[in-house]
Amino acid sequence: MTLRSTDEGDAGTRAEKPERPWEKSGGTAEVPGCERQASAVCNAMPSDGTPGLLEEVLCRENLMVAYARVVSNGGAPGIDGMSVEDLMPYCREHWAAIREKLFQGTYRPQPVRRVEIPKPGGKGVRHLGIPTVLDRMIQQALHQVLQPIFDPTFADESHGFRPGRSALDAVAQARSHIRAGHRWVVDLDIDSFFDRVNHDVLMARVARRVKDKRVLRLIRRYLQAGALEGGLVSPRREGTPQGGPLSPLLSNILLDELDRELQRRGHRFVRYADDCNVYVRSKAAGERVMASLERFLEKRLRLRVNRSKSAVDRPWKRKFLGYTVTAEHKARLRVSPESTKRLKAKLRPLLRRGRGVSLARTCEELAPILRGWTAYYRKVETKESFEVLDEWIRRKLRDIYWRQWKRPKTRYRELVRRGIDPERARLSAGNGRGPWRNAGARHMNQAIPTRDLRRLGLTSLLDEHRRLQCLS
Repeated sequence: MTLRSTDEGDAGTRAEKPERPWEKSGGTAEVPGCERQASAVCNAMPSDGTPGLLEEVLCRENLMVAYARVVSNGGAPGIDGMSVEDLMPYCREHWAAIREKLFQGTYRPQPVRRVEIPKPGGKGVRHLGIPTVLDRMIQQALHQVLQPIFDPTFADESHGFRPGRSALDAVAQARSHIRAGHRWVVDLDIDSFFDRVNHDVLMARVARRVKDKRVLRLIRRYLQAGALEGGLVSPRREGTPQGGPLSPLLSNILLDELDRELQRRGHRFVRYADDCNVYVRSKAAGERVMASLERFLEKRLRLRVNRSKSAVDRPWKRKFLGYTVTAEHKARLRVSPESTKRLKAKLRPLLRRGRGVSLARTCEELAPILRGWTAYYRKVETKESFEVLDEWIRRKLRDIYWRQWKRPKTRYRELVRRGIDPERARLSAGNGRGPWRNAGARHMNQAIPTRDLRRLGLTSLLDEHRRLQCLS
């Protein structure tokens, strides 16, 4: 079966999402557009009423929500080529046998499909493992039952992949620690965390709260399922691949022991998935904490600290989840310079394509990216980054105009038509300077003012940020 044309990075992210069921204002679970299909699948999933955690995982209602979640997420097929659209007819025909294997403990998950996506800033690649859509549904069903068991036990300082919590909550908590006088940060980077999780250590922590051995066996088999790459299946002896719905919860279960150790020592810290920052009052204290945590992770969790990426430094010299802070006593949140660079890198191909289309079309394509980016950085308390980026985008659009005009004669005519003095237009049109330099010159700023770009539909990051702050 042929694979669908899908962006692999998005596919891995969507496959990995272990989100809650959709909720309306009344709190009723709703699955837009999928309810009828989900019911059809789950009618073929009888429950024998036997008590136990696996029975809860495989009950009709839980599987219906899991199926709908997988269909909503979409994502690329696994190694079998089955798309989410094919899952319903497949389950109608085969679910009874699959369910029986799950209860008997003979079900074997298929290997994941190995995918590599570039890390931000071009710093290597991130390995994703895309499970089959069937295995994604079973993992999602497991996640929905296990999360309520484990989540209430997690530390308040843990924010990643938890219901009702977000990266913005983690950033706000980090800022509060800095404002409280803890103006040194131990920025802890765990070396290849998702690739180095020790299965025995992880399963021992899962078994503390899960007593159903059938569920434990199934989780271990998902951990040990191999990966298909280059036509060959390689076994997995460690790691929990990013790409499955169960992976984020398992990572939180393992790293909860790190949270408890930090709480026991009385440290102020914030953790989002495998990003952990500990805030202290002095550099010497930070060095001691770094050394002791390195020993703790190696001895208790069999994990290594990446010393080249970890550091004890001032918070305003580091970034956390795309944010950084000002050096003032009452620290304010800022967009990190790396995040600004990543946004520019994302916009450049789109702006380059804009040379052959109307500027209105380019502004329309820019709008969702700019709004989404601003929504994530709505907690920022300085306007500098938004102003600088707005100015850069406007200059890029004027650059497109200059390139589209091409010849000096056309540039002269367009400048005059837009109100530039003829003599000045003649000198500017034939100045021999490049498009980028002309785009930032006064004649282009006057010929194509900001109000004209806004009429074309250009979204202002600064205005959007102000709007979001008024709503919050």
